[in-house]
Amino acid sequence: MFSKSLRYFATLLVIGILSCANRSDDAVRHEITPLRRDGQLPSTPGERKAVVPSSEQIAEPTGVVTLRDAAAFALVNNPELRAFSLEIRAAEARKLQAGLLPNPQIEVEVEAFGGTDERRDFDSSETTIQLGQLIELAGKRSKRIRLATLEKALAEWDYQSKRLDVMNQVTQALIDVLAAQEGLALAEELLELSNRAYTAVRQRVKAGKDSPVDETKARVASSTMRIELERARQALISARRQLAATWGSRTPVFDEVTGQFYEILALQSFDNVAGLIFQNPDVARWAVEKEKRRAALELEKAKATSDPVLHGGLQHFEEADNTAFILGFSIGVPIFDRNQGGISEATHMLAKAEENRKAVEMGLYASLAEAYQRFSSAFTEISLLRNDVLPGAQSAFDAANRGYREGKFDYLDVLDAQRTLFEVKGKYIEALAAYHKAKADAERLVGQSIEVTKDTNKRNQEGQEQ
Repeated sequence: MFSKSLRYFATLLVIGILSCANRSDDAVRHEITPLRRDGQLPSTPGERKAVVPSSEQIAEPTGVVTLRDAAAFALVNNPELRAFSLEIRAAEARKLQAGLLPNPQIEVEVEAFGGTDERRDFDSSETTIQLGQLIELAGKRSKRIRLATLEKALAEWDYQSKRLDVMNQVTQALIDVLAAQEGLALAEELLELSNRAYTAVRQRVKAGKDSPVDETKARVASSTMRIELERARQALISARRQLAATWGSRTPVFDEVTGQFYEILALQSFDNVAGLIFQNPDVARWAVEKEKRRAALELEKAKATSDPVLHGGLQHFEEADNTAFILGFSIGVPIFDRNQGGISEATHMLAKAEENRKAVEMGLYASLAEAYQRFSSAFTEISLLRNDVLPGAQSAFDAANRGYREGKFDYLDVLDAQRTLFEVKGKYIEALAAYHKAKADAERLVGQSIEVTKDTNKRNQEGQEQ
């Protein structure tokens, strides 16, 4: 009789618990995803979700590497980016945990035994078996799920921000390699030119046309160029390692990188570029952050409502061999703790989110203005070097060489013209690197590629660039 009643009661209680578990409001089923490009929550689930890197292995770039090759490999293998993708998975797990119901509790109690006389054994004992289930009120479970869903959306936005950081790191590192390659080529060209000049001067000294001092100057210039060449080689080695480090490799296996290093394009006006800053994930995430803080406030308010615990079970009387049902509930009385502190904290955190959003926007705007200024300065410098300074330095060098061969100039004039030409070419390479880096920084700050307009100045021919 007791076992049948117990089974009957257990069946009813399980049905009751499952019916409570199946009840959920719309907020439980509502899936929060990251913002659209207009800064609003998306109207359709799954819009612009973070793409977590695949575990599929991609071969490390070899041979001639482009920015596309380097970026593709870095996005899959960058350790920091993979850590952010794991944070998204952790947020998914937290969301799963937030939706779980509290576990029921079983309680077994035996009374009236181990005493004296008729209470000495279990013949007169009373055995109670009951189950208890916490019932969450005020939509706590749905509010908890919504909060966890928004936290996952924030993790996706943070992944997007880190993805842009990695892209910027790869771009900057590739620009450094391009500049180092051009610097090495320039140093090799200068050393070859110095060696030819030294040979020519030595022959003229032997013929009695020049002073031995000129031969010494030419030899010193050639030795100095060897030092510069070694520095250029070391700079290239360092730049290559930095690029390989962006995808988690310690030793680069590629041969060289390639890109449109000498292409000059003008950005849009600063106002147009600044208007794109709200598409930066670092800014867009704050709309979701504020929604999360509101959800946290709603949850804290719900915690002020006490949750009852329902009890139900069977009580068996051994002496009479009778069984009866037991029903009851318990609930806390919110006299002292009404979660005042939690509600106050969540309110202040919501206000803090708005101030943080303003601070981030102001910081990004200032950084964008600085990057745009660097870009404009580099663009102007490149234009002047390309159109005026470089042609003039090349013409002066050619004239000095020609005049030296004809005996019109001494070797000091040749050295001065040579030094001027290669200093200008070095500045040209530096300006190009600064130009591309500033553009990459600006694109990172607006979260996308920036449309450009072609410069009215034509690109120099490859031979002139060298």
